Amino acid sequence: MVKTAIIGVSGYAGGELARLLARHPETELTFLSSESNAGKPLAAAFPGLSGTRAGSLVCEHGDLSRASAIADLIFLAQENGAAMKSAPVLLADGKKVIDISADFRLRSPDAYSTWYKMPHTAPRLLESAVYGLPETNRDAIRRASLIANPGCHVTAATLALAPLLAHRMIETRGIIIDSKTGVSGAGRTKTDLIYRFSEANESMKTYGVGGTHRHIPEIEQTLGQVAGEPVTVTFTPHLAPMTRGILATCYARLADGFTDATVRAALTDYFAGHPFVIVREAGDSPSTKDVAGSNFCHLASAVDRRTGMVIVTSVIDNLVKGAAGQAVQNMNLMLGLPETAGLEGGGWWP
Repeated sequence: MVKTAIIGVSGYAGGELARLLARHPETELTFLSSESNAGKPLAAAFPGLSGTRAGSLVCEHGDLSRASAIADLIFLAQENGAAMKSAPVLLADGKKVIDISADFRLRSPDAYSTWYKMPHTAPRLLESAVYGLPETNRDAIRRASLIANPGCHVTAATLALAPLLAHRMIETRGIIIDSKTGVSGAGRTKTDLIYRFSEANESMKTYGVGGTHRHIPEIEQTLGQVAGEPVTVTFTPHLAPMTRGILATCYARLADGFTDATVRAALTDYFAGHPFVIVREAGDSPSTKDVAGSNFCHLASAVDRRTGMVIVTSVIDNLVKGAAGQAVQNMNLMLGLPETAGLEGGGWWP
């Protein structure tokens, strides 16, 4: 049994990690840190974990030396800016690290400083950190010691567009990504008015409009690596009146000679052998409820012959495939375990 730890367990992603690791057949959760819940069992923060071993574990303060002493692999589930301080310490102790924040996603420390409004204090690790999207980077993840878990919007959009860019079926400029997310995507500690039930319920709202959202450089970096050349996107996220889920509708100019059938074939071929991506039949549009609680991504495509555009719809659970589930999938690859271990089964329904 591989011993694991979660630093920053009391947020939504940390709690989801604990839920998934509690049922994992090959790992043992041995250490949890939470400043706000130190001294309390995890079930006090997440009552749904009552009756599980994870729920009975007592949260401690974020003592990295203790986590390193009793765990082989550590998940960092803290706010942006924390992992760049924690990861160097844990890596020096020979531990494997999976960071769920944005600290190691961007290759350029200058880009990180620009978009996240703070200097990067571990720039050398940006060179060795492996971007943790298994569907595009599986072999590198297997060899990695430090994983940068992707952003949730980035995961949904990349899975929709990567096959078409890899096969040079779409133009690399003028791509539009219209992405709706549930309120849990903002995290557990946000107190902004827009996240209150009375504000978010029965309402939709854009945010990060006009090229200001922090996921833009990550999307363009990731898609550019797939395409082998720079990619430019217009990305607009929307806050949707639901707890979980992302629905990304992606539009791109289709190259001449491609049809509905060839687009769908490209998606199917690209994800052959990847257990968590499902390409739906023609005309079968997915919904966020189809993947709620699961590590799956469902894709559907359609070609608008009148405008020459291709539309790919992607749905994921932002807390699972968009965060904790993808982190467990990365852990499985790093440890040489079956990629699906602890992630088997579909989502909740209804």
